[in-house]
Amino acid sequence: MHIIPALKAFSEVYPELKIDMRMSDSIVDMVEGGFDVAIRNVSLNDSTLVARKLAADKRIVCASPEYLEQFGEPKKPQDLVNHQCINLVGLEHWVFDTPEGEKKIRIQGPLRADNGDSIRDACIAGMGITISSTWCAYQALQEGRLVQVLEEYPLLPETNIWAVYPSSRLLAPKVRVFIDYFAKRFGDVPYWEKELNNKQRN
Repeated sequence: MHIIPALKAFSEVYPELKIDMRMSDSIVDMVEGGFDVAIRNVSLNDSTLVARKLAADKRIVCASPEYLEQFGEPKKPQDLVNHQCINLVGLEHWVFDTPEGEKKIRIQGPLRADNGDSIRDACIAGMGITISSTWCAYQALQEGRLVQVLEEYPLLPETNIWAVYPSSRLLAPKVRVFIDYFAKRFGDVPYWEKELNNKQRN
């Protein structure tokens, strides 16, 4: 959604570079796979990698208007146990920051998937409530196909989008310009957050 549309302009600035891109939600061994750089939005536990933050990865809880009309809107995190929830594989609990402290909710529902776009689309289709990153859901939120719920209860932990590369290698100029380009493109407040903020003000 955000890398591919920017590649044409990047290639016009650096026409001598060729890009070989692999798309996967799985964590791969960068050294073994011969990768120069990866973009990840997970917790970084691998000490063999160097990371640079590209943008904050704000996650929200959302649902379709149709789902909320049929089943009602949860008012507090505990209400989720009475709702159908769509979950990312490996994320068994949703953790919220509440006035009473951290609240961990074990959710259940009709679908689990290992791809954020698929979960977003199932949520748009009314299959249930889900967690989505704003970079993934912002267009559906702008268009009214998704609605944020439990806005007063932020999700924990806060996450970021990172560019990572093996610490065993010198940072090649081609990798540096790629990382710099996207860090500048996203900025301190990414354009998808600005668009959502503008919609809320309007």
